[in-house]
Amino acid sequence: MLSPIGYLETPFQDRFGIPRQPRLAPHAVGRLRLLRPYDRAEAVRGLEGFSHVWLSFVFHRSAGEWNPTVRPPRLGGNQRVGVFASRSPFRPNPLGLSLVELRAIDTRAGVVLDFAGVDLLDGTPVVDIKPYLPFVDSVPQARSGFVAGSPHRLAVDFSRSAVLQLQQQSSRWADLEQLLVEVLAQDPRPAYADDAQRLYGFRLFDLEIRWRCTGLRAIVEEIVPLLAADGCSAERRDT
Repeated sequence: MLSPIGYLETPFQDRFGIPRQPRLAPHAVGRLRLLRPYDRAEAVRGLEGFSHVWLSFVFHRSAGEWNPTVRPPRLGGNQRVGVFASRSPFRPNPLGLSLVELRAIDTRAGVVLDFAGVDLLDGTPVVDIKPYLPFVDSVPQARSGFVAGSPHRLAVDFSRSAVLQLQQQSSRWADLEQLLVEVLAQDPRPAYADDAQRLYGFRLFDLEIRWRCTGLRAIVEEIVPLLAADGCSAERRDT
């Protein structure tokens, strides 16, 4: 029986918009406060010597039954591979593994760990932490199957109103611009989406990010606090 050792806090409030792999968005930070009885300083003694760690977690928002085949975004969403040849969240057991940068450990009141490069939803249950060992965990000559190299990247621009809204939020979220660029450059749209007029939306922190894509360019149209975004019609969002 698995039990969470803590629940990860991240900027990502929706599955849509989360980087598809860890470390693609270095400014995506996360914080994990360990639960009792795991929140003892001796449980993380020596961990400060490692720059990166593996997080074992549960896909807690992946609804539906598993399927023996899935459609990976890297294949355009119209070719199937076996679920065990993918990193799909829809698995026989909803377990995942993510490699993140360990930025800090605070043991003054329990145990709090800060990470960077996270690709996980806010509230994700973490069930284990293990240090990353480059001499065994890194295999430069390894084959990567149908995943040939890094994904294509979009250029990211901001509309005039989005620039002003970004400035208004800069005192609250200092790295918001860099994080938006890193997230949208990965093109989080479904593989089949190619409508330059469609306005997409996802939640980041307590903000609604509204953007569209033309060719190889993502354009942030609006950055709206969620309370103001509640009146947005369902047709304008794709979350």
